[in-house]
Amino acid sequence: MGIRAAISKAGLHARPAAVFVKAVLDSGATVHVGRRDGAPVDARSIVSVLALDIQPGERLVLTGGDEELLDRLAALLEADQ
Repeated sequence: MGIRAAISKAGLHARPAAVFVKAVLDSGATVHVGRRDGAPVDARSIVSVLALDIQPGERLVLTGGDEELLDRLAALLEADQ
C-alpha cells in the first residue's frame, strides 16, 4: 500500500530533500519513494532521493511505515520550501 504525493512548485532540490530524508530517518521506519512507473528508492538516503531528479509538480508514491507517517511525509513533499 502506498500514498501519492505531488511535489511542490519549488521542486525536490537539496533543501526540501534533506528535510524529507531527516523526517524519514527520525521516524525509524523504512520508507521507499519513487515514480509510479519506476523503481522505488530508500527514502533514508539523500543521494538516492536526489538521484530521482524529481521536478516540480511530479507525482511520487511513498510506501512503508504507517499511513499517518506517509501522510506527514507527503505533506512535506507538497509544501513549498
